[in-house]
Amino acid sequence: MTRNDRNSVLLDDVSKQIIEQLQQDGRRSYAAIGKAVGLSEAAIRQRVQRLVDAGVMQIVAVTDPMQVGLFRQAMIGIKASGDLEKVADRLAELDEVAYAVICAGSFDVICEVVTEDDDHLLEVLSKRIRAVEGVETTETLIYLKLVKQSYQWGTR
Repeated sequence: MTRNDRNSVLLDDVSKQIIEQLQQDGRRSYAAIGKAVGLSEAAIRQRVQRLVDAGVMQIVAVTDPMQVGLFRQAMIGIKASGDLEKVADRLAELDEVAYAVICAGSFDVICEVVTEDDDHLLEVLSKRIRAVEGVETTETLIYLKLVKQSYQWGTR
C-alpha cells in the first residue's frame, strides 16, 4: 500500500483482498484475514489501521432503521445557491442526514434522511433543511420499500 502525489492511498491487491474480507464479515479476525491473504495478524492489523486512518474505509455496524425505531426514510433533492460545499456541509451536520452529496443534474445536493415518522420528517425538512442558508427548493422522495442496500462494491 503506497501513496500517490495527491496524498491518497493507492490500494495494492493485498489491501483490496483485506477490504473484501471485511466486507464479507466486518467481525472477521485479523488472524483469519491474514490466513486468507498470506500475511501475519500484525501485518493485517497495521494495514487495516492505515486504511481506516486514510479514510479509505470504515468499520461500522449497519442497522435496519425500522428495527431501531426510524420508520421514515426519504431522499431529498435540493436546489441551492452560493457555495455548494458550505450548503452540503451544513446539511451533513444534521443528525437525521445519513449522507449528503453534491451532484450535477436537476439538483445541486441530494440528502438521504432517516427519521422516526412523518412528523419528524416534516420538522427536519421544513425547520432545519429549508433553514440552511443557500437552500432554495427541495423535492422529497419518500421510500416505500428498500429493495437492495449493498456495501460490497468497494474494490472493483
